[in-house]
Amino acid sequence: MNNPRVKIKNVKNLSNDWYKLDKVNFDYQLENGTWQNQNRECYDRGNGACILLYNVKEKTVVLTRQFRMPSYLNGNKDGMMIEVCAGLLDEDDPLTCIIKEVEEETGYKISNPKKVFELYSTPGAVTEKIHYFIGAYDATMKISDGGGLEHEAEEIEVLELPFEKALKMIESGEINDTKTVVLLQYIRMKEIL
Repeated sequence: MNNPRVKIKNVKNLSNDWYKLDKVNFDYQLENGTWQNQNRECYDRGNGACILLYNVKEKTVVLTRQFRMPSYLNGNKDGMMIEVCAGLLDEDDPLTCIIKEVEEETGYKISNPKKVFELYSTPGAVTEKIHYFIGAYDATMKISDGGGLEHEAEEIEVLELPFEKALKMIESGEINDTKTVVLLQYIRMKEIL
């Protein structure tokens, strides 16, 4: 944090239950030189990683489907979301995290995913930065059914879909998760499938 136009005055913790919510009071210098005092609530859930698994030969992708309470509260009728495999870094580096998440959630054992970029998904309210990966898979890499970890209360359905069908699911609204749309479009843009 080295922006001379920002002076943090106070950070007040509002919640530290599931993740951390802080209220930050700061002075911000406008372009015209005047200082303005502002307050923002910032939700810190840690950084994450996500991956789109793709099969060049079969022209398929692996996605997951699970219940997401925030989407349910915001009008998603059943709260179910179709997404790329993802997870929080916790104490891991992004590469270690995503290899572990792929095995836990999808049942595939991968070894060489490619990091394509890092993005802030909701920088106006959430501190999270997500590390985006893509990775090839085939049937020989399947070592379990996946589905997530029971002790983390995960109940994840693994979906193997034709790539073109997944793209159409964006248009129909069946896929409306940002990280999933971004990675599907990335695969399309790079003409990987």
